[in-house]
Order: sequence, then C-alpha cells, then structure tokens
Amino acid sequence: MTLQDRKDAARKAGFAARKVAHDLGQGHAGHLSSVLAGYRGVPLAGYAQMRTEIDPTAAMEEASAHGTVCLPVIEAAAQPLKFRAWTPGCDMVPGAFGAEIPAQGEWIVPEIVIVPLVAFSRGGGRLGYGGGFYDRTLEMLRAEKPTLAIGFAYEAQELPDLPLEETDQPLDLIVTETGVIEPR
Repeated sequence: MTLQDRKDAARKAGFAARKVAHDLGQGHAGHLSSVLAGYRGVPLAGYAQMRTEIDPTAAMEEASAHGTVCLPVIEAAAQPLKFRAWTPGCDMVPGAFGAEIPAQGEWIVPEIVIVPLVAFSRGGGRLGYGGGFYDRTLEMLRAEKPTLAIGFAYEAQELPDLPLEETDQPLDLIVTETGVIEPR
C-alpha cells in the first residue's frame, strides 16, 4: 500500500468518525476558549466551520473581545493561505471550496492558527483535506516567527497510525470537545 493509499484510507476513516461525532452534537468550543484565554491579544486565525467540522465560532467570538481574529482566504491552488480580519457578525461571502470568508477587511499575520482537520495523532500529526494549504502556510509563518498551531477536532478523529510526510507541519496542541492534548 502506497503512502497516498494510506492517506486516502486515513482520510476516509477520519471523515466517517467526524461525521458520527458531529451528528451526535458533541462539538463545543469550551476547551478551546480556555486555551485561547492564555493568549489574549495575540493575533489569532480561526476558521469558518463547514460540513461536519467542529465549530470554533464561540471561542473566536470570545477571543475577538481581547484581540485580532482573522479567517483564512485561499487565493490560489498550491499557495499559502492569507488571513483577513474577522469580527462577529461581519459580512461574509463564499470563498474557495465553500468556506465563508470576510467580504472585506485588513490582511493579518496570525501568531496562533486554529487548524481544522480530518484526523490527528497524539504525536501532533494532522491530516487535512489534501490540498497542503495549512502545511505551506504554517511553514511560511514559522519561518518568520514562532507560530502556534492548534488542531481543533472531535476526540473521535484521533487515529493511532497517521501516515505523514516530511512536508506535513506538526500541531503544537490538539483541542477536542473533551480536553487538550499536548503532543508527545
């Protein structure tokens, strides 16, 4: 089985586990809010929840009362993400791949990135949708200054043997609906 076959199988398992957890209504951002409270005022990138992703909106709203929050914008395939300022209730428009993005706003360079994912490992591995956007972005941001990557997922999305490549950027923390995991 090739690495790509293993990644495809892990994505399928991650999507299935995420859907079950989402359908059970288990997602909430309480633990994420607790983690972010320790970083008030630090520029933060969240994401606009789509499909069955766990929703970070409540934690982002709380964080926006204390500092800058932004959302990712895909400008082109195979390019790093850019981040546009977001506030609760701001005008949103459909972006690439169906994610909502702020209709306008200042471009921000975040120091904390809440990363959506399909699957994760306790070691800080992350499997996304396969476009490499977050890997390229985290690599670019981390080359400039320390950038904290927080994976946000349902506990059910943990896979013990996640197939990873050298280009896959590690998560510094993983937050689920049940708690916080510090990668080994």
